[in-house]
Amino acid sequence: MDPLDDVFAAMRVRSALYARLEARTPWGVSLAGGESARFGLVVRGSCLLEAPGVAQPVALAAGDCYVLAHGTPYVLRDHPNTPTVSCASVVRDRIGGVVELGGTGTAASVICGWFHFDQRAARPLLDLLPVLLHVKMEQARAIALQGTLQLLAMETGEPGLGSGLLVSRLADIVFVQAVRAHAAAQGQSQTGWLGALADARIGPALRAMHKDMARNWTVETLASAASLSRSAFAQRFREKVGQAPLEYLTHWRMFKAGNMLGQGHAAVSTIAGAVGYESEAAFSKAFKRRMGMAPGAWRAAARDGVAA
Repeated sequence: MDPLDDVFAAMRVRSALYARLEARTPWGVSLAGGESARFGLVVRGSCLLEAPGVAQPVALAAGDCYVLAHGTPYVLRDHPNTPTVSCASVVRDRIGGVVELGGTGTAASVICGWFHFDQRAARPLLDLLPVLLHVKMEQARAIALQGTLQLLAMETGEPGLGSGLLVSRLADIVFVQAVRAHAAAQGQSQTGWLGALADARIGPALRAMHKDMARNWTVETLASAASLSRSAFAQRFREKVGQAPLEYLTHWRMFKAGNMLGQGHAAVSTIAGAVGYESEAAFSKAFKRRMGMAPGAWRAAARDGVAA
């Protein structure tokens, strides 16, 4: 168990829309931004991706996939000087189908998609991700993506019964694997807990915390999991994660509690125990102080889709 497990468990893709672009040079398409994340897979050929916040056009080759988790607008085209048309103007009523565009030159096939997930549950992860996640097929982690992407390519190439649901589930897996590939590529240079997870000392302490969030953790017991002295652990943890160990623990306890409140029917007292509080009163006080509202109000707001 680690922070990614907790986040991914809470932020399943709820729905996904997609279209398969069958393009021939010269071609270019602009895709609008929005709340939903964007993803894509180059099935054959190559193209350039451009997006605000990405310094240079990114060359995409067959087998590469990309995710813009923040819903950033972007452009795909065969050449930096090729004019673009809006995605809305060419897709129209062909969501879930094939869209042909461009001229009569070299062919490229790109699956473009949009997927929706719980922004509230995803926030701890989204705050750490760059504008663009670009997963190249030669990356070691990308091997795990190949099977999923092949299924995605097949399902969009020849849609069948239940294709919409299946594409949503595949988009869910693509997103998880893209984040994993990004984290593996960044290693300890990544900020926050994505980088801390790769740290030989802090990583074990983080996993221990997330594996048993109800345990009465102290800085001493966490330092023991990291095989460090109390002071050395506290300093290294703050340097790597940006928070003190027990502050971090409280943050994730409340995150987990908030998800349990919004997604299930467990009693508040049960949730309190699951995240390490012996009494409902102590938990409710801590939850309100951290989240800005009482557990009951949070549950009602989450179900109405307005919890922040």
